[in-house]
Amino acid sequence: MIEIRRAIPSDAVHIALLGRVTYTESHGDYIANKNDLLEFYNEHYAVSKIKEELNDSDAIFWIVFYNELPIGFAKLSLNIKHPINPEINSCKLQRLYILNDFIGLKIGSKLQEIILQNATDLKFKKIWLTAYYKNKKGINFYKKYGFKEIGNIDFFVGNSNYPNLIFDKNL
Repeated sequence: MIEIRRAIPSDAVHIALLGRVTYTESHGDYIANKNDLLEFYNEHYAVSKIKEELNDSDAIFWIVFYNELPIGFAKLSLNIKHPINPEINSCKLQRLYILNDFIGLKIGSKLQEIILQNATDLKFKKIWLTAYYKNKKGINFYKKYGFKEIGNIDFFVGNSNYPNLIFDKNL
């Protein structure tokens, strides 16, 4: 059985671990320096950092369970300035990750629909995201939901730049 629900602070351990594993599955092969990757995880996926983000009123997290096993999560950052049109009322799809073994269940699609509906209900005009330019699976997923490429942005892991593409969608 699939359960998708809003995450709460007690989910921080699951989300921190899922973040590390799913990021490794989707991006790990691209990161040249594995020590940089570990530092990235320690900064962005520490349990304390996730707890802090879960308590932030400008962030909404969802967690996904399959037969009680945590298998994915998403984060929507509210009131984040659009990188091209900062005056637009926008939010950012910060993260959407499902463990590779469960991607075939199309849970990511269900999660994406929940995120888009929430962003619409919150009266945002646009939703935007970034994706590593080599992450073709992710890019194709977002394009399927009507996201359009509008530019690029630098994304650093350690001292190495991993250029990301910027996508947005009208809500």
